[in-house]
Amino acid sequence: MSEAAERRSTSSGVSLRCGFRTDVGHKRNENEDSLLAEAPVFIVADGMGGLEAGHRASAAVIAEFQSCVARSGVPAGDVVAAVERAHTGVGAVSDSTVRGAGSTLTGVVLIDHEDSPQWLIMNVGDSRVYRLHGGEFHQLTVDHSLAQELIDAGSLLKADIATFARKNVITRAMGAQNSTADYWLRPVITGERLLVCSDGLSGELSDEAIKAGLTLGGTTQQTADLLLAGALEHGGRDNISLIVIDVIAGGVGSWHGISFDGDDQSDTIDTRNDDTRPVKRGGRNAAE
Repeated sequence: MSEAAERRSTSSGVSLRCGFRTDVGHKRNENEDSLLAEAPVFIVADGMGGLEAGHRASAAVIAEFQSCVARSGVPAGDVVAAVERAHTGVGAVSDSTVRGAGSTLTGVVLIDHEDSPQWLIMNVGDSRVYRLHGGEFHQLTVDHSLAQELIDAGSLLKADIATFARKNVITRAMGAQNSTADYWLRPVITGERLLVCSDGLSGELSDEAIKAGLTLGGTTQQTADLLLAGALEHGGRDNISLIVIDVIAGGVGSWHGISFDGDDQSDTIDTRNDDTRPVKRGGRNAAE
């Protein structure tokens, strides 16, 4: 099953166009991803827990952000509160299952900050936010993964991630203990294009292929279609979800940012199993 849509909206004086796709892929029996692409909220949640609870976990994340939809000037505190409620919601789903459950969360919310439109970027896990503007392409989030920790330590090259046996081990997840979110504030820039995606996309396509798709794909929906097709062609081994966002008008003309990162922690979640089920460790669910 695949879902797609393109939407235009105006929020906080910023005109946006977005397109999205979510697809079960070629190998999974059910789509455990959930997404929300309604201004000012653009988020993706990648559920873990198998057929029993993965989709319930990701849906619990999305549900807590519905109160921010169709609002202008959403305070940053409301977004942070939604993340905390989502942690609690996923924990409740996990506690109701035998094998546990979890989810990633990544995306952007359009807020007003210091009298200018800003993206509040958030991340828990290894789903990602990318940005393309003026030919420059960057990943805006930092993966909470074993691979990223080894890269930071100089023990693994980014080029070797594809063959790294534990590339799907993540170090933070919604519903797990000590899994605080990372947040970044970035001004909204007219002409920029953002991509929010689960690792079902970034795990199949290289950064170079993603950049090419964002550059050459056409409209936001055409681009979402193109990137999904590329991920499926390269194997489609996981559920695939993505949102492409264009800033049409109303952004500012400078780029400066503030970051406030959460504390590090050592719990890991191994998503290598076919049903990506986490294993309970007791208390609130950390998993591996």
